[in-house]
Amino acid sequence: MRKPIIAGNWKMNKTAAEAEALINELKPLVKKSKPEVVICVPYTDLWIAKKAIEGSKIKLGAENVAWADSGAFTGEISAAMLKEIGVEYVIIGHSERRQYFGETDETVNMRLKQALKNDLKPIVCVGETLTEREKNKTKKVLKKQILEGFKDVTEFDNVVIAYEPVWAIGTGKTATAEDANKTIGYIRSLIRKTFGAEVAKNLRIQYGGSMKPSNAKELMAMRNIDGGLIGGAALKAEDFAAIVNYKG
Repeated sequence: MRKPIIAGNWKMNKTAAEAEALINELKPLVKKSKPEVVICVPYTDLWIAKKAIEGSKIKLGAENVAWADSGAFTGEISAAMLKEIGVEYVIIGHSERRQYFGETDETVNMRLKQALKNDLKPIVCVGETLTEREKNKTKKVLKKQILEGFKDVTEFDNVVIAYEPVWAIGTGKTATAEDANKTIGYIRSLIRKTFGAEVAKNLRIQYGGSMKPSNAKELMAMRNIDGGLIGGAALKAEDFAAIVNYKG
């Protein structure tokens, strides 16, 4: 059985003081959670978040990681730096990184390898835009992202994939549970064909398209969906906890 994983992606929100307050509000609400609970916070919040989650079931994640060990990469943060702080998970290839900051499948692959080399657990994002969806290119886009993003990767024990249809992020739109399950099933079949049945069986795949308290139970009931990568709802303790504590 794959253990469900609910991860909050805070994006560029919350000062350190605000982060501490949110975590302290969240901790008692998820203390009996069955899924694995992760919060992925801005770099400047990592230190206070690490301290605030001590003694709780919450795991710490970052929102990005550099593709190099060190060097002249102004503004980047290396995997070793994240590991030293106590980060366990890291988001790689989020659609906003691809859209606004030039991420490509090649740089996703490089960042993924850095994360794995430093024993970080990557949450690798894949997904199609509205235009690609309307042109029936979803499978083609996902195949390219998977094959190029995971090129030469052989270790999948700590890898999580987040399927995030770009058209459903921050728009309030969401795929039906059946549609999400079908697309994630395709991703799993692609993993099976490329990396083997055992990898496909054990790999956790999240849905990252506007999962919220009102649809979490339905989405999580789907056979291929192993959790959610949560955006806006992760910034409100009660909403995030409601997703974590969905009644399956």
